[in-house]
Formats: sequence, structure tokens, C-alpha cells
Amino acid sequence: MEANEIVLTPEGRQKLVDELDWRETTLSKEIVERIKIARDFGDLSENSEYDDAKDEQAKNAARIVEIQAILANAQEVKATGHSLTVSIGSSVSLVDADGVATDVSLVGTTETNSLEHKISNESPVGHAIIGRAEGETVEVTMPSGTVRAYTITKVSR
Repeated sequence: MEANEIVLTPEGRQKLVDELDWRETTLSKEIVERIKIARDFGDLSENSEYDDAKDEQAKNAARIVEIQAILANAQEVKATGHSLTVSIGSSVSLVDADGVATDVSLVGTTETNSLEHKISNESPVGHAIIGRAEGETVEVTMPSGTVRAYTITKVSR
């Protein structure tokens, strides 16, 4: 796997497909309607509602292009189901040196979400645990320069 390669789990691909559909249909129609309403306000040179709607239209179009590019170029990781080593799509339980347990899901960079404990395979922890198995301990150099040790206590799909 190349460093700049985009990797998606099946769930992550589906989220992007759903977002693309929403942006191309529902959101685009809402924005067009906002533009029509704003045009009715009169002079477009000093019409902030019109400017805001046009800005949103441009941002939506840019995001549509971005999603299309990701979907066209991303490699989808298939779950093997029999591997006990950490790979993209794995759920991993980690315990640090202080005994604090953390559960994370390893995902591609575009799916990262700290609120859902989804970490990237390119993050320090993700990079350290990929390819490892239950019972192994890894040392991770954090962005601050500190080194933390984690023991992998469970790997599942």
C-alpha cells in the first residue's frame, strides 16, 4: 500500500456514495431554490442572500468533485474475516502502560473521526498497530515527541 493511496472500508465507501447522492439531488435543489428566492429580492450587487447561496453552490460543487475523485481512485479494503492481524477495517482494543483501555477502528484517512474512535492507518497509532496481532505491544512516538506503549488485547472485524 502506497503512502498516498486512498483506502476505504466498505462502510466508508457507502457513506461517500450516500453523501454524493444527497449533494447531487436534495442539497443541489435546495440551493437552486435559495438562489431563485434571493433573486426576487432585487439588486444582486448588494444581495447577501444571493451571494451566500452562490457560495454554498460553489462549495457543494467542489465537494461533489472531491467525492467523485475519491470514489474513482480509492481502493476498497475487503474484510478477510479469518485474519487476527490488524488491518484497515479492524476494530482493535488497546491498553496503554497505565492500564487505560481504548477501543478504536482502523480506517482510511478520508474516514477518520475522533468522536467515533476511527483512526487513520496513517496516524501514529494506526501506523504502529497495522499488521500486528493480539498480545503484541507497540511503541508509538506521538506528535509531541513522547513515546507511548500500547498492548493489543483484541482484534476483530
